[in-house]
Amino acid sequence: MVQAVSDYRSVDGRLRFAPEIVKRLGEELNPTLSKGILELAKNAYDADATTCSIKLQDIRRPGGAIIVQDNGYGMTSGQITDGWLVLGRSSKSPTKQTRLGRTPAGSKGLGRLAALRMGRVALLSTISKQEKDSLHELQIEWDRFDNASTVEDVTLKIWTRANGYGADLGTKIEIRELREGYGYHEVKRLARELILLADPFSSNPQGFYPELHSPEFNDLEVLIRNRYFDDAEYHLHAEMLAGGEVRAEIVDWKGAVLFQAEHDDIARRPKAVYQCPPATFDLWVFILNKDTFSTRQSTVGEVRKWLKEFGGVHIYCNGLRVSPYGGPRDDWLGMNLRRVKSPEERPGTNTSIGRIEVHNLQNQLVEKTDRSGFIENVAFNDLRIFASDAMEWMASCRLRSAEHRRRERRAIAPKESSKAKQSFGDSLAAVPEEMRTGIQRAFASYESFRDEEVNTLQKEVQLYRTLSTAGITAATFAHESNSNPIKVIWQSLSALERRAQRTCRELYQSQLQKPINLIKRALESLAVLSSVTLSLLDHGKRRNIRLELHGVLDDILHTYHPFLQGADVHLIKSLASGNPFLRGQHAAVESIIANLINNSVAAFEDVATEHRIIEINTRIADDRWCLSISDNGPGISGINTSDIWLPGRTTRKNGTGLGLTIVRDAVLDFGGSVEAIEHGLRGGAVISVYLPILGS
Repeated sequence: MVQAVSDYRSVDGRLRFAPEIVKRLGEELNPTLSKGILELAKNAYDADATTCSIKLQDIRRPGGAIIVQDNGYGMTSGQITDGWLVLGRSSKSPTKQTRLGRTPAGSKGLGRLAALRMGRVALLSTISKQEKDSLHELQIEWDRFDNASTVEDVTLKIWTRANGYGADLGTKIEIRELREGYGYHEVKRLARELILLADPFSSNPQGFYPELHSPEFNDLEVLIRNRYFDDAEYHLHAEMLAGGEVRAEIVDWKGAVLFQAEHDDIARRPKAVYQCPPATFDLWVFILNKDTFSTRQSTVGEVRKWLKEFGGVHIYCNGLRVSPYGGPRDDWLGMNLRRVKSPEERPGTNTSIGRIEVHNLQNQLVEKTDRSGFIENVAFNDLRIFASDAMEWMASCRLRSAEHRRRERRAIAPKESSKAKQSFGDSLAAVPEEMRTGIQRAFASYESFRDEEVNTLQKEVQLYRTLSTAGITAATFAHESNSNPIKVIWQSLSALERRAQRTCRELYQSQLQKPINLIKRALESLAVLSSVTLSLLDHGKRRNIRLELHGVLDDILHTYHPFLQGADVHLIKSLASGNPFLRGQHAAVESIIANLINNSVAAFEDVATEHRIIEINTRIADDRWCLSISDNGPGISGINTSDIWLPGRTTRKNGTGLGLTIVRDAVLDFGGSVEAIEHGLRGGAVISVYLPILGS
């Protein structure tokens, strides 16, 4: 039976939100210190501020405070009510620019929410350009929301009073009673992100300059403000026009134009155009050796340190940096992989710094909700292809130049040899006839030995080519692991760690923290593979320069540190006083030290040595530098000490037998000598290298 319409009753209803939704939105979208504070800095940018001060007060433990203050145009009480306090909707339009011509970067207020909830109390005070005589204040106590049934049950009051002291325009946000403490690495990450946020590579007087007030991180500010761009060996400038076509040029460090190209010379799809917003790409490439920097004002060490912090290609969209592109472990253009596959004339993230400036006025590039980069749509993929194509064109230009120089040298060599032979013949003709036969026999004997030496050298070159092929293959796999699987593991592990700390802190500290730290150590050890292989393949290290031996040794040990730590190796180092040096190739000394360290680690693995120790000693005697590396492994057994230097001779199941051969050959090239002891004082082998030095 159908019920009569008059029997129905209605009750008004509305959607309501539990306070848990506010907590989840904030913490899950922006779970770190740097992400939350960056959102507040971007709000200051949108308000046409030129400065934004971030002060950290006692944040190493819970209870501290963070103060963010800018000199922007501030807010009226109505703008606070209808804009700042409204989450999920923004009055900012990406097509409408600010008074200073900036394109707004703020999203829907969710990033701001995450930052404000970092503390138990948030205070807002603001003076707007429209109401210069009024100061508006608002206090948010998050415990009131957490204890309420719904978000709508909590009323917030905006207090207004006269600006009696004539305070400057702008907004100040104080986040008090921080829920957790933040350590050195998290604050350092924040410092780096703030420095890079508003394109510090340009000199715009109306630019945006956020400042982090924390004395521990002043060194980062100094690094980026030093601006070493003029010391770059090459500067690539590529420009994408509004129609999707590109042009580019390469200049040297003196400003001379070396190469220029139009669209069809650069694009891998010559007949097609790039489907992305207009953009410019600048890449500064450095040749990091002392010969190159002998004519520069800065030093190799200064630039190397600068590139370590800020190297890589960063994206700036509408004036602000988009993270994580160009960040640590984020080689989004695959620069290092290309360099591993074809190392000559190609830059890596540790030898170059770059920026892509893109004007996304039509919203073709869409940022992810959690602000972790762009959604990989057609526009973003074409932007990446544009940058990759420009770098490939640059590499091709440099390779052609290098090949031209090699051809010239190869063409000159036979002519010079023929000329020398003709000169010898002319000189021989002037010698009395009775002496010619003996001289001719001696010269023929010399030619025979020379030909034999050339044949031997050709065989050795082929041996090293084979070794190089194996090394490049290993490097390729190492880079693939570091840039993809290892990166995914790092990100997933960090997410698990954050969630475990947040949801079950006691369980995390008692049962999860130790295994998580062990995984981190293992990942750091694996990551060394990429940096070591790329470093060894650096062609700039194959030039003859002044080599400070202890400096080379310390650099290698620093690079190997995570790997040795992951292998549970305790390193003991004792260096002679002074600064011994010689002239030669950095790569040669590096290969000597790296192979000896690898030899000790391999010996440990063969017999599962516990309490592993590698001891490195240097001393100076009779104008020679002696490097001794010993360990507590199994020592030399099953092979004569005289045979360990021979190529292919090894007692290891999967060994190549080439490591110690490379050590011996490199040492002999320096005019030095090597020796081995089967069992030293620590029980394992002792390998000693003696190199003649020029001074100490």
